Amino acid sequence: MKILEESLFWMLLPFLHLLVSAAEHAEVAKHAIKLHRGKGAAANQRRQWVLDSCRRLTGLLRQKNVVLNKLKNAIRAVEKDTSLSDEEKLFQVHTFEIFQKELNESENSVFQAIYGLQRALQGDYRDVVNMKESSRQRLEALREAAIKEETEYVELLAAEKHQVEALKNMQHQNKSLSMLDEILEDVRKAADRLEEEIEEHAFDDNKSVKGVNFEAVLRVEEEEANSKKNITQREVEEGLGLSMLIDSQNNQYILTKPRDSTIPRADHHFIKDIVTIGMLSLPCGWLCTTIGLPTMFGYIICGVLLGPSGLNSIKSIVQVETLGEFGVFFTLFLVGLEFSPEKLRKVWKISLQGPCHMTLLMIAFGLLWGHLLQIRPTQSVFISTCLSLSSTPLVSRFLVGSARGDKEGDIDYSTVLLGMLVMQDVQLGLFIAVMPTLIQAGASTSSGVVMEVLRIMLLIGQIVFSLAAVFLLCLVIKTYLIGPYYRKLHLESKGNKEILILGISAFVFLMLMVTELLDVSMELGCFLAGALVSSQGHMVTEEVTAYIEPIRDFLAIIFFASIGLHVFPTFVIYELTVLVFLTLSVVIMKFVLAALVLSLILPKSSQYIKWIVSAGLAQVSEFSFVLGSRARRAGIISREVYLLILSVTTLSLLLAPVLWRAAITRCVPRSERRSSL
Repeated sequence: MKILEESLFWMLLPFLHLLVSAAEHAEVAKHAIKLHRGKGAAANQRRQWVLDSCRRLTGLLRQKNVVLNKLKNAIRAVEKDTSLSDEEKLFQVHTFEIFQKELNESENSVFQAIYGLQRALQGDYRDVVNMKESSRQRLEALREAAIKEETEYVELLAAEKHQVEALKNMQHQNKSLSMLDEILEDVRKAADRLEEEIEEHAFDDNKSVKGVNFEAVLRVEEEEANSKKNITQREVEEGLGLSMLIDSQNNQYILTKPRDSTIPRADHHFIKDIVTIGMLSLPCGWLCTTIGLPTMFGYIICGVLLGPSGLNSIKSIVQVETLGEFGVFFTLFLVGLEFSPEKLRKVWKISLQGPCHMTLLMIAFGLLWGHLLQIRPTQSVFISTCLSLSSTPLVSRFLVGSARGDKEGDIDYSTVLLGMLVMQDVQLGLFIAVMPTLIQAGASTSSGVVMEVLRIMLLIGQIVFSLAAVFLLCLVIKTYLIGPYYRKLHLESKGNKEILILGISAFVFLMLMVTELLDVSMELGCFLAGALVSSQGHMVTEEVTAYIEPIRDFLAIIFFASIGLHVFPTFVIYELTVLVFLTLSVVIMKFVLAALVLSLILPKSSQYIKWIVSAGLAQVSEFSFVLGSRARRAGIISREVYLLILSVTTLSLLLAPVLWRAAITRCVPRSERRSSL
């Protein structure tokens, strides 16, 4: 202990010197400013000030070297001391090594500060780029220093833990333990081993990975406002991760995986968000039903009221949107149940040709208008492709219960419409895959454009190959697997609906993962899963629908509410005239182009359905939100264009039921309208 006390004295010596000289820092700073400005300072005074400063710095560095030598001697003495246990040696040596690091880092910080001052004096104060670079370098240095300090603090905590354990072991050796104490001691050791086994060291493993950036974040404790009432609770919950992180870009983060996985946790913000959406969706949906609008608009209004443009009460926006995606998955699965492979075989040519022709025509018109308005071709292609997509979940809600077998030789409009929408989902996957190439093409030279075109052609070939693989897999599943699988599920689920629901859900997720691995849209996998199940007959379809439909309805509420989170009424009101004009232009253009394409590819006996199918396609898909956000981050479109795309998409979705009802009223016989409306 004498060695430790002597070492601690030398450890504190430089800090005592710094405390004594701290009072002089203000004087030194003022004097340095005067010297720099040349006021009230003779030449010999300036030289004397420089000499005194150099002496102080040299003295500090000399003292640092003396302390380092003392620490090395102390470490050797501790290692040779046989009276100390291994735990005590480890703690003392670790403490000395940490202090060595602290002294070396302090010296490095001094010279880094001198270098930064020298670089700043050599720069031009009017050069914003130079000042920005200097600020970035200082920020990086501070981040690295913070990481090192955090590491040292964690090491000190570990050393303290070892010391406490050593003291406990000494106490246990000096007294006899009861049977209960021995059991608790064994449990403690087993718990320590468990923590060491499940701890991942994610911070240390990832901090040196390429592409990882260090950033400063704010940690906001839950219910910080009620501080006095919750101090004891926060002290108990210290380190449990029950808080929110906010970075300098105002992004908010929540805990995804805790360090200690033995303690159960729940995201209370997410629970409150789902409960709030569920409670407010009831009156909003009820109101829309009363005035004759589809209930989905009530759910969208619910999202608007709770979202950033309303009460701003939804905290876990990303989590709500993620849960809402499952509403899309199960909606498309139920659509696939009504869309049998026989119907798909009847309209596959129309489903393939129609969306491709419409997308090409939309891109051609977009490039023409872009040339007239002097918009970059890359931006024109992106906007045109975004607007060419239509909303599969929305149309699926229109078509629920409307698919029917018509007279032989006729084509059901719901079959054609769903086939074209599924093909558009495939195009969406293709466009997401092509987007990185599209970003690079915007900055490419004329010689690089040829390479980008070749890359796009290669991607198209990969998508075609993936589609062929998917449909081949579906053929194998339909022929050999889906029948025995469902019969086994049905046999095991007698008196237990959970098995059947889990079995069907697992099959949907399997098809979803297969299409995702093959770089095709996940929505196509869900649709194909429904089509494969429907091949087992009408009784199977009705049974599965009865079990899955309630799950779909709840998740669809979350999905449409998540759309409302991205609707900004104030922006729409400010630019109402422009947005109404743009929305009507897009809707009319999509309707006319769809009618033109369908008139060329539909049989003469089914020409009457082109107006209904065109009305179903005359809106913009909600996936334009996703594409628009990616394009904005990549710099393809500006913030203004992004907001215009969001607003036009929202208004077109609001206008879609009106156009659909008008087409159904005009083209469908009165006896068949109830199921379509």
